Amino acid sequence: MQKDVVAIMVKGVMPTANACAIFIGDESKTFVIQVDRFVGSAIQATLKGVKKSRPLTHDLIGSILLGLGARLEHVLVNDQREGTFYARVILRMENELGRKIVEIDARPSDSIVLALQQKRPIYVARAVLDAVDDMSELLENVLKQQSEEGDESEL
Repeated sequence: MQKDVVAIMVKGVMPTANACAIFIGDESKTFVIQVDRFVGSAIQATLKGVKKSRPLTHDLIGSILLGLGARLEHVLVNDQREGTFYARVILRMENELGRKIVEIDARPSDSIVLALQQKRPIYVARAVLDAVDDMSELLENVLKQQSEEGDESEL
């Protein structure tokens, strides 16, 4: 992978008043992408390994890719403008006719679900990581609060 991208992971999911905050980053920096509740729930369910009785939209997309002989190579959060993040889904198709790499514009939220479901890497452009605010401390506080709330519910 190129030096101008950084491997990241999902560090936490937190419901907000109208959406979900997805905390993603590497060991040095964490940033937040706001996503709708449906996708936030899908990310959380995938992280927890929740089995679904019927396929959801992201499951369907994964099945379609498999049926077409395409493989998700990786996801790249490649840009951020005016508070909106942009991503690319990189697919690889190989068959008797040859090899093809396909790059598709996508919402980062949908891309993250697909990458998590298919256990594929998620990257962020170095320029995006450098430009976003570090939310590591906020994530620590949220996780601490959730842990304390969990301890209280066990009483």
